[in-house]
Amino acid sequence: MELVTKITAPNPGIFTGGGTNTYLIGREDVTLVDPGPNISEHIDEIINTADGKIKRILVTHTHTDHSPAALPLSKLLDIPMYGRLVDGESTWEDETFIPDIVLSDKDILETEEYTIEVIHTPGHASNHLCFLIRDIKCLLTGDHIMDGSTVVIGPPDGNMTSYINSLEKLSNFEIDYFAPGHGNYIYEPKKTVQSIIRHRLSREGKVLRKLEEEGKASLDALTKLVYDDVSEQLHPIAKFSLEAHLIKLIDEKKAKKDKGSYKKT
Repeated sequence: MELVTKITAPNPGIFTGGGTNTYLIGREDVTLVDPGPNISEHIDEIINTADGKIKRILVTHTHTDHSPAALPLSKLLDIPMYGRLVDGESTWEDETFIPDIVLSDKDILETEEYTIEVIHTPGHASNHLCFLIRDIKCLLTGDHIMDGSTVVIGPPDGNMTSYINSLEKLSNFEIDYFAPGHGNYIYEPKKTVQSIIRHRLSREGKVLRKLEEEGKASLDALTKLVYDDVSEQLHPIAKFSLEAHLIKLIDEKKAKKDKGSYKKT
């Protein structure tokens, strides 16, 4: 058995891609990361694969595709849940998750088989954590970085400034590859992070250009202009991230909101 085993939940969708990835770390002293949705067949697969060796549950963040299976598994296996709660209100929260042990940035979980370092990476969610398996330099990224999809930043809990800062924070760590919450392993971590940052800043630049061209625009109108390169089916999702970009620009005094419309300052 490999040190890291991936199990993908049967919850494919527009937000989840092929499904949420659950990870088992270890061979005898197993840590379960992101148990995923409360789907009986997924829970059964986790239990059968781990063969009774799960000692603890870690959660990257408490969105409803990542943590709802934590509580039933915790009760069934009599093991503790590790993670943290959001700072404020969030519409995507799994309210069943209350950690037995609250994790903070730089916390270390050490077993005889491996060592996990906790990295607080707010942005997608205020309570988002990544987990670095130091022994193999593998970073479990949750929804901070996903394969094949852009991460949605949904205010008020999602924050674009925090997201970009959290991406830059990863440059402080030795990482060989990412194990994301959705999609396949990513083997060019530094290149991937820089690409994501460039993409976000490029999109932000487009927001400012469109505001300058239009004079002022509503959130809906601006979504069509800024995401004219994205399928209209995805515009309701893109609107979340656009609002996050606008909040960032307002905080930086590069834009302002006036009676439901946005303007460049």
